[in-house]
Amino acid sequence: MAGTRPIPKHLWKAAALSGMASYLDAGLIVSISVNLAIYRDSYDMGVWMAGAISAIVTGCIAVGSLVGGRLADLFGRRRVYNWDIFCFALGAIVITLAPDDITLLIGVLVTGLAAGADLPTSLAVVSDAAPSWARGRLVAFTQVMWMLGIAVAVFLGFVLSTTGMTGARLITGQLAVAALVTWALRSRLKLSAEQDTGEETVAAPPGSALKNIWTRAALLPMTATFVFYVTWGLGANTFGQFGTYLLVTVSDASQSLATGINLAFIPIGVLLTFAFVRVADSPWRDRLFHVAAVVQILAFVIASLTAGALVGMLVFFVLYQFSNPFAGEANYKVWSQLTLPADTRGTTQGFTYALSRGVFAVAAFFTPALADYSPAVLLWTITACMTAAAFAGVFIIRVLVPRATGAARDRADLRVPST
Repeated sequence: MAGTRPIPKHLWKAAALSGMASYLDAGLIVSISVNLAIYRDSYDMGVWMAGAISAIVTGCIAVGSLVGGRLADLFGRRRVYNWDIFCFALGAIVITLAPDDITLLIGVLVTGLAAGADLPTSLAVVSDAAPSWARGRLVAFTQVMWMLGIAVAVFLGFVLSTTGMTGARLITGQLAVAALVTWALRSRLKLSAEQDTGEETVAAPPGSALKNIWTRAALLPMTATFVFYVTWGLGANTFGQFGTYLLVTVSDASQSLATGINLAFIPIGVLLTFAFVRVADSPWRDRLFHVAAVVQILAFVIASLTAGALVGMLVFFVLYQFSNPFAGEANYKVWSQLTLPADTRGTTQGFTYALSRGVFAVAAFFTPALADYSPAVLLWTITACMTAAAFAGVFIIRVLVPRATGAARDRADLRVPST
């Protein structure tokens, strides 16, 4: 049965190192969220400046995804895979040591671009290495790393919630350390298409991957996965960046209580993400999506009906953490690897990441002001987006996954350079 066949340890190692892109992406976004109120006080920020910082990190991730995915398909996924993580480390060091808001913005710019470049590239690398019967689990495992990135950032935010800027620097400092360690390990990783198949990898002709994007085989799954990710992500990104901020400013929770609430529910999400990994190569992956999508919508309806009141938010967090692992970004990652053509996988997924993160950046800029004007309007808007995501997911499951081509399901096209 698919999903029960043992996966070799070297492939799990590759998935873990690729998953660090998700760990650092989530860690960066959530660290900015956890530290946002502290930055606001330390740098005397208004609501628009607070929104601008969140918008810049998300916007840079968008640009990095677009450029990084394309560069990976042209010049070698492993080459980009190794160096974008090093650039992230440099940017995280700048954020950690920033003496003022201008330096902070420079660090955010560098880390955002590097994080964005690493997302589609790392997924393409692990997908290239994975046999079709293991691809779902290995790609889904990167989502476990994403959850761990959130967990570590929120845990440190809770523990260090009374230490001001010192705590904020420690939270971002661990990202720099993690990135440097990952860079060292990735540089020594010996895993490629040649190793697993004995065939020689030849570079794709310049421009061929870009030309192949405009075919039906690439456009339809790219559009569908984009619609799912952008609508689902508007809700997830808002609570990823502004969860603590909204609990403090809308629900009247203290900084310690707000970070504690986030921390208390994260273990549920981590455990259930591991459960998703177990079913990622089986029919249960898509069966569970239908139930989880409904529960996820219900969570946002409750938050909206209570206009962000603390009791309503507590119920929201419970339902959201139970449903999100089975109807969220992990699905997008697996569906993308299954339905997108192999030779354009880095470029096309980078494109969907970029467009989505661009939308998230614009939304992030207005979120603090909209929350100040009407929390109910903000929450109902997100509820509508989650509903649209559910319909997009059903279309992918019922139409695209069954008709996915052999090129998308099987081993990656060896014309694409992996070294």
